[in-house]
Amino acid sequence: MRVVFAGTPEFAAVALQALIQAGFEIPLVLSQPDRPAGRGMKLQASPVKQLALQQGIAVAQPQSLRLDGKFPDEAAAGREALRAARPDVMVVAAYGLILPRWVLDLPRLGCLNIHASLLPRWRGAAPIHRAIEAGDAETGITIMQMDEGLDTGDMLLTEHLPIQPDETTSHLHDRLASLGGRLIVEALELAACGGLTARPQPQEGVCYAHKIAKDEARIDWRQDAAQIARRLRAFDPFPGGAAQLGEETLKIWRAEPLPAPAAPAEPGRVLAVDAQGPVVACGEGALRLTELQRAGGKRLPAAQFLQARPIVVGERLA
Repeated sequence: MRVVFAGTPEFAAVALQALIQAGFEIPLVLSQPDRPAGRGMKLQASPVKQLALQQGIAVAQPQSLRLDGKFPDEAAAGREALRAARPDVMVVAAYGLILPRWVLDLPRLGCLNIHASLLPRWRGAAPIHRAIEAGDAETGITIMQMDEGLDTGDMLLTEHLPIQPDETTSHLHDRLASLGGRLIVEALELAACGGLTARPQPQEGVCYAHKIAKDEARIDWRQDAAQIARRLRAFDPFPGGAAQLGEETLKIWRAEPLPAPAAPAEPGRVLAVDAQGPVVACGEGALRLTELQRAGGKRLPAAQFLQARPIVVGERLA
């Protein structure tokens, strides 16, 4: 079976590695164009491109695949590369480009997507983050037959994965990436013998995982303490939690919810401080901040952070 792979970040690279190890023939990989990254803002190849080149696989990086879009020449070159690859199937994982109808129809078996949620819950760009933020008890991987909608295609395989109580997006991402790699190999092996069965997505339970915005980092202390703690886990490693303490902006990475204080307190007010971390009043309950970071500094456990930047009872985080 000839497999064209389309993906960009580390999540997709894990799946590509699984396909390579399983022995599938991969004549072409599609990935997003190189982007500036790091302190020097030098152009950097995506994890998928780096892996493909290490394995001697041809890589194409069109800015668009829409023949009637802003980059028709790149789309036409992408079409020629895809046709020359003669794929039986295209596997897509966090690619970052919308696939037009001509791409969906090109492979004999169509295009299969590795989606990091149990569809139809959390269609869209940030399913891992939003599942943690919402307090979901479980998530999983859905292998989906792609259509022109946003994660609306028929489901081919699903597998559930419990979300651990203290899990961050970074940790859950890695577990889901590994599961996605295993499941796409299983799906292609079933497809090779005609054993895949498509199921339409349920009409109930649809929700969307909108892209994470940098300004979501700002903590609203009027929220419930448990909700803020979930958001911190969901936004690790990006964009984290941000709070103003005097003239300084702090990053807050980890916190544990505590019962409400005995006496009502203004949200954001520091109620207590010890080696375990400052305790901050919330709209409901309180939060003990256990991992913090100063601008330009490193993420530190609360005890180490407080040695360099003391926080005192009565101060207010905004």
